[in-house]
Order: sequence, then structure tokens, then C-alpha cells
Amino acid sequence: MSAQAPQDGAPAPAEQQPAPQAPAPASQAPAQPQPASSQQPPAETNPQLETRRLKLPPPPPKVVDVRMPGEAGYYIGLTGWLPLGQTWTDKGRLVSFTDPSKLQLAGKSKGAPGVEIGIAAGLHNSIRISYFFSKLSGTTTAPNDLVLFSQLYLKGDELTTNGKLSDYKVSYEYLTWPYPVEGRHFRLKTLWQVQYITMRTVFDAPIKSSTADNTGSFTSYATVGSKGFITPAFGLGVHEYATRNFRFEANVSGFMLPHSWHLLDTDATIAYRAGHFELRGGAKGFIFRFSPKGDYFYRGTVGGLFVGLRWYSD
Repeated sequence: MSAQAPQDGAPAPAEQQPAPQAPAPASQAPAQPQPASSQQPPAETNPQLETRRLKLPPPPPKVVDVRMPGEAGYYIGLTGWLPLGQTWTDKGRLVSFTDPSKLQLAGKSKGAPGVEIGIAAGLHNSIRISYFFSKLSGTTTAPNDLVLFSQLYLKGDELTTNGKLSDYKVSYEYLTWPYPVEGRHFRLKTLWQVQYITMRTVFDAPIKSSTADNTGSFTSYATVGSKGFITPAFGLGVHEYATRNFRFEANVSGFMLPHSWHLLDTDATIAYRAGHFELRGGAKGFIFRFSPKGDYFYRGTVGGLFVGLRWYSD
């Protein structure tokens, strides 16, 4: 059906207006910028949680480090031993003559006094400085024609021999095991040393020296020899402390330069301490040879019992 036109005089119907649209949902609305806040509110904290965060782990247990006598402070000591053994003199490679020169020094030592100083050098290490000398003298008969330090002696001549052996030693005793020591009684130490060994001899034919010749004059047949060398030495030392006042100690050190000098120095000690003083006793061995590259050289093997007394500062 077609629409009918309005009748004359009837009011015209109002024009249809489009229906208003509903506002867009908030999810689709663009975000509005918010003004930056100049002050942030403090975050709420949990006191119990904060306490748990600040709690530190317990400290490690304290290691007990027991220092035994000689490992703190310093000490001074005196020693004395009776060396037994043989000492020889002989010609070296620089001489031009072919006559023999090998001769054993006669007599026995009357004792070898010595002195020592020890200083603690941190932890359980120490530095020891020591010195001893040994003298021996006696009478012997020349076994054959001899040339001793440019002096000729004939076979059968009565000879007097005098010798003095000296040893200067600086030793750094470094704790090697165990570490940490804690309360252990045993120590193994490495020894780093420098030693200076000297030998001085005097030979004479006293009968010939006191006998005048055909002209009534006297000729001295005395001759003096002296040698020395400096050498490093390396070794080990063991210390066992049965108690703080009773201990055992043993050391061995040495050095050898092929076709030259060599040295072996050993000792074993039992010691008992009362107060600041310590009484020591034991045995000592000393083997040495000077370099045969010179005109003359000495060699010897000596050993014996010794006693000592130390005063400790700690």
C-alpha cells in the first residue's frame, strides 16, 4: 500500500530524529594521563620479614692456635759436644808437584763449645743463628814423604798437627705441616740455611825445628793452612711435643756441589723445660768436604754426644 498524503488542515507529524547512542564502555575509552605524584606513599613492610632478612649467619668457630716453646719470643742457648771422627788434609788440583800430601790430623777434640739464638718469625716459624768450633791436636809420624802447604816432610818425621773447625749457620725453619696447627703436638718444618765453614791447621816437625844445622842456625818447619767456603743447605726438621715441657727434635740438612764441596749436618735432641730454662741432650753429626779445585782441601766426618741449655723469653 502506498502512503496516504496528510489531509488538509491536519498537523504534520514530527520528523523522526535519530536515537541517541549509548556512551562507549569505559574499557574502550582512552586512558587519561594522570598527573605525576610528587610523593609516593611508604610501602608497607612486614617487621617479621625484615627481621628475617637482616639476620646474619653465625660466625665461624675460632681456631685454637697453640704456640709451643720457641714459637713465640726468642731464646738464647749454649751447647757443648765432643766430636769424634777423622779429619784429613790433601792436595788439590792446582798443585804442580806429584808428591803425596794426604795426612790425617792427629789427636782428639777437647770439646766443641757453641752458642745459638732463636727468634720467632710469625706463626710457627723461627730463625736460628748458631756457631760452634772444634779444636784437635796431636802427634803423628809421616807415613811417607809429604808436602803440606809448601812444606816438605820426610818419611819418619815426627809431626805435630793442630786444627780448628768452625761453623757459622743461619737457619730459617718454616712450618710445612700440619696447617693450621691448632692443638696438634707434631710439626714438620723445612729448613732453609746458609752455612760458612772454615778450617785452619798448623803442622810442624818440632824435633827438626829445634835442632840446629851444621852452621848452628835453626830452621822452622812449621806451616799454616786455612780454607773456607759458604754454602746453602736445605733440609727437614721434625718436632714432637709430648707435653709443653718435654719434646723431641731432629734435623737434617745439607748440600752438595758436584766435583766441589759438600755438607751434611744432622742432630737429634731430647729436651725438658722448667720455667724459662730448658735442658737439652742428644747427638750431632757433621760431614764436610772443601772443594778440591784449589791447592789444598780438607774433609772430615765427625759426630758425638752433646748437651745444651736454653733460656726462653716466653
